[in-house]
Amino acid sequence: MTLTHFIQANTNGRLHAADEPSVAPLNRGFLYGDAIYEVWRTYHGVVFAWDEHWARLERSAASLYMELPWTQAEILAEIKKTVSAWRARISGAGGKGDADLYIRLQITRGGGAIGLDVALADRADFVLLVQPCPLLTSEQEAKGITLSVARTMHRNPPQALNPAWKTGNYLNNLLCLREARARGADEVVITNLAGEITEAAVSNIGFVREGELVLPPLEAGILAGITRRIVIDHVAPAAGVRVIERTVRPEELPEMQECFLTATTKDLVPVRAIDDVRFRTGADTVTLRVKRAFAEYAAAYVKTRPGQAV
Repeated sequence: MTLTHFIQANTNGRLHAADEPSVAPLNRGFLYGDAIYEVWRTYHGVVFAWDEHWARLERSAASLYMELPWTQAEILAEIKKTVSAWRARISGAGGKGDADLYIRLQITRGGGAIGLDVALADRADFVLLVQPCPLLTSEQEAKGITLSVARTMHRNPPQALNPAWKTGNYLNNLLCLREARARGADEVVITNLAGEITEAAVSNIGFVREGELVLPPLEAGILAGITRRIVIDHVAPAAGVRVIERTVRPEELPEMQECFLTATTKDLVPVRAIDDVRFRTGADTVTLRVKRAFAEYAAAYVKTRPGQAV
């Protein structure tokens, strides 16, 4: 693993490079996707939305009847240890260790005898991964990215495997994204079984119509995105933009003037096209106004959270 792509890992407290083996073949996360995870990012060395992501992790664990043997404070201490190791490795190799970071925590139910019964699991395991936060390029921010609607697959319904649970099972997202990428798109738009727009593979989706944000509702079968919630509760109101949560169908896309994704690592991502439907992008858009307001919110957050510095 080169310096540029070095990923620091921490498995149950043991620090190591991420390309070194650390999980046993009997681990249920590996065998069955019996796992949950969360991703944080830092702004100026502070873990952003720490409590909000932790609360969602606890909800995911409860949904899977999984007990978390570590406290929030214990995991934050492990994150700080892992980040310190990443910075030491990068700085020691002549690189700059002050980049904003991507932090992924995955928790599995553990190992044990082969079999689906959760009672076979021995103890939970955690793996932390730390790397530079992937950022938008200047071209992506100015011109936006392209999406394509998945045609052969749909979002799995909440009654089967609820997309609101952030689990280690990502095959639905993966296969939908594969279809969109095969058509040359950067990301996918996934519809539910009723033909309603839900979200992208790793992001929530939103639109701008007549100056207002239009977001698919949670009831459509989507992840309760932390960035999405912050936009609704704090950022859009600060920017003077009204938010509407309602069902959106693909045939309505020509009525939307703008489109964007929301994600932890990139806040708002402008979208220039979904298949043949094109959207406005650029500095004078509502999307960029809300994105600038998000940056202001993050900067204010950092100043009031010294205990979350890593």
